[in-house]
Amino acid sequence: MPRQVSIELLRNIGIMAHIDAGKTTSTERILYYTGVTYKLGEVDEGTAVMDWMEQERERGITITAAATTASWKRLGQDYRVNIIDTPGHVDFTVEVERSLRVLDGAVGIFDAVAGVQPQTETVWRQADKYRVPRIAFVNKMDRVGADFDHAVRTMRTRLHAHPVPLQYPIGKENSFVGVIDFIEERAIIWLEETLGAKYEYIELDKLWDEAFLKTRPDIANGLKASAIDKDFYIEHREKVVSYIAEHDESVLAKYIEQHALTPEELRASIRRSTLALKLVPVLVGSSLKNKGLQPLLDAIIDYLPSPADVPPVEGVAPDDSEPLLRRAADDQPFAALAFKIQSDPYVGSLTYVRVYSGELHAGTNIFNSTRENRERVGRLLRMHANKREEIDTLYAGDIAAVVGLKNTTTGDTLCDEDHPIVLEPIEFPTPVISVAIEPKTKADQDKLGAAMAKLAQEDPTFRVHVDPDTGQTLISGMGELHLEIIVDRMMREFGVEANVGRPQVAYRETIRREAAAEGRYVRQTGGRGQYGHVKLEVHPLPTADHEDMHEISTDQLEAWVKRIANSRAKWQFDKDRRMLFINKIVGGAIPQEFISPIHAGIAEAMETGVVAGYEMVDIAVVLTDGSYHEVDSSEIAFKIAGSMGFRTACQKADARLLEPLMRVEVVVPEEYMGDVIGDLNSRRGHIQGMESRAGSQIIRAQVPLAEMFGYATELRSRTQGRASFSMHFSHYEEVPAQVAEEIIARATGRAAR
Repeated sequence: MPRQVSIELLRNIGIMAHIDAGKTTSTERILYYTGVTYKLGEVDEGTAVMDWMEQERERGITITAAATTASWKRLGQDYRVNIIDTPGHVDFTVEVERSLRVLDGAVGIFDAVAGVQPQTETVWRQADKYRVPRIAFVNKMDRVGADFDHAVRTMRTRLHAHPVPLQYPIGKENSFVGVIDFIEERAIIWLEETLGAKYEYIELDKLWDEAFLKTRPDIANGLKASAIDKDFYIEHREKVVSYIAEHDESVLAKYIEQHALTPEELRASIRRSTLALKLVPVLVGSSLKNKGLQPLLDAIIDYLPSPADVPPVEGVAPDDSEPLLRRAADDQPFAALAFKIQSDPYVGSLTYVRVYSGELHAGTNIFNSTRENRERVGRLLRMHANKREEIDTLYAGDIAAVVGLKNTTTGDTLCDEDHPIVLEPIEFPTPVISVAIEPKTKADQDKLGAAMAKLAQEDPTFRVHVDPDTGQTLISGMGELHLEIIVDRMMREFGVEANVGRPQVAYRETIRREAAAEGRYVRQTGGRGQYGHVKLEVHPLPTADHEDMHEISTDQLEAWVKRIANSRAKWQFDKDRRMLFINKIVGGAIPQEFISPIHAGIAEAMETGVVAGYEMVDIAVVLTDGSYHEVDSSEIAFKIAGSMGFRTACQKADARLLEPLMRVEVVVPEEYMGDVIGDLNSRRGHIQGMESRAGSQIIRAQVPLAEMFGYATELRSRTQGRASFSMHFSHYEEVPAQVAEEIIARATGRAAR
């Protein structure tokens, strides 16, 4: 069956923003106006289609990225828009990460009062990382304190973006009635009584006509509130057109020669610059009041890419021998990326995939090139949040769910076995917080293992491990809310009753200077013995300039290798452990088959550090020499020797504890500012800056995660519930000596017991 919608008429977009900026409300309106739903879902009432989990409806927040499909008619063509509504809370940032990895474009939602907020910066950086073209929608213009100009300024100053306002709001707060469209040169006024489903276009000449304004006091009040007159419009439109022309050489010459640019030329120019990541078109509205969504849908069609507009996806052959490309075309070999696993009570495990090339038919076999196994495709489903529509075929550019895959996990590549390719996997952040969990009964213990395995398969930032000293089961995640939701799901979905301990910070360990040591493992017990002997050095990695080690380039790594060893040495870099392993062995002092076991022993030793038993990071290990025995040497002997040598070297290398620092932003009334700053200082916080905004103060600080447990309750009590805060991970930093002593004493005391 041929495809129903051509690839040029397809848009794969994500909705992203800080928590409470209005992502889900905007998505619900889009579904309503595109005819997917016939009743408006409301987040506050727990009726939002996209927030389908019980925990989402109870808390009024988005926890998991939900996918849906809508249609929109633009300039006589029917477009299909695949939409992923992502969470705004930092604890669920993995959902944004994996969504942006497979999307072609994104809509950033901004609060008209707050402008750019902390999590906005995080998701914006994620979109930069994957080079995703974006448009911005300044939402909540009906709120008290709304300021469109401030929101656009913060995009420039805090995101270093290049926003170009295509609209300007007519009115603000209660007087917000519509927008002036600089491209089409007209005003759009929404009619309140029709839920915004209808709107009217007003010619600009009427906006400056006093007789007309007397008949439309709503528009007159809006123009007055925004201080818009004819001169204001002419000046601002000229700035917008000039900014568009500056970023596109194909229209710059015509603009310089003072030829008028038509709306069609401007739209085409904006599209080119947006796809090239040179500009971010900015629109404005109020999703809750049903204003601004139709022009936003038009802009998604006009300015965001189809799968055919993005560069071919890059991958490598499974043997890593050569780079490969796949164009977004149905006649190319099949290639797709699994980006999300979800348990469904009715159909079992759903694997969400993005098809980059070729076709996938229900009931066929495909090849998982990441794990080198075959998979049988059962059914194909187009998802609408938690509802589903069965389809026969997926085509290039499609996003849908596959039923029946047994051994596929997040980040795996699915492809045609005759044309194998491995696409770049998805990288996930490391958990920063842990809690101990203990099943209440033997029956709960049996169910706990199965529940945790399913949840860990769904969520790559959720980890489970057993403390070797205490035998406790520890679950780790991105924050208190993340683990709270995990435990809640265990109880509701899997019927596990369990006791949960106090949160524990996921500390790390590292070294501060170079050191050398040797590891010797020799055992003779009659018959064949064991012999492994290595000499190695450890060096601290220069991470001060590279807080995100995932962003280190091959050139930078090679420069480090050259400085620490020499340019001819063989090396490997483990991004997760942030460990650089350099093999300087020459002349066969250690046979090649024992190098990998040495590396594995060192990696294993890094999992339990030398200070307090926490994972070690940011270390370069240089294997310099060693010896072996023709008969007694074995892989296990060299693995143990590598582990012993590494631990001995780290004990000499001034090992230190690291703790996660969080970026905290507190919005507080001015009368409580001193009290809040004093409390942050008492929590070992460093104030980074303050900003006055609409009668409140915004305090930005960096505070250790260990000091932030229970902060929400403390802040409410200190400010009579009038302050709010947001927090997300910044980086790891060395723990002060006195605090480190207490942590080490607790850790070693626990081990002693």
